[in-house]
Amino acid sequence: MTLRIIATGGTFDKHYNELNGVLGFADSHLPAVIARSRMTVPVELEVLPLLDSLDMQDPDRQRVLASCQAANERAIVIIHGTDTMRETAAVLGAAELGQTIVLTGAMIPYEIANSDALFNLGFACGVAQTLPTGVYVAMNGQVFPWDNVTKNRAAGVFQQL
Repeated sequence: MTLRIIATGGTFDKHYNELNGVLGFADSHLPAVIARSRMTVPVELEVLPLLDSLDMQDPDRQRVLASCQAANERAIVIIHGTDTMRETAAVLGAAELGQTIVLTGAMIPYEIANSDALFNLGFACGVAQTLPTGVYVAMNGQVFPWDNVTKNRAAGVFQQL
């Protein structure tokens, strides 16, 4: 089995600019993250334009959908910003693609100490290979169906609706 990972940006993939203290995008961290994870399953990485999920619009979600539709892989992990992860998951879930698609992200950027990014990626990659066909959100050791998840901003976690 080959696993497809689609990077769309989000906090996971942000870089810290030491000169002005701003988080923004440069090259994706995903090649280094995949190497560091030591995954033994073959991985196809696809990097879409990196966006903060608050900046993601319907055409961006359609681009993610098109990438999933074009994928030969049965298992797909999408790195996505947490603020609108549910909205993208809803577009994918409604499409009923016949694949196992798992969206994940991070509350703290990969390159910042104590980030949850590496754990979330590993967890998502593992469950993407074992879950039945469908669309899911996997964050911080929990898996939620796309239509029964919300981000609790006050607690900084995902939970059932």
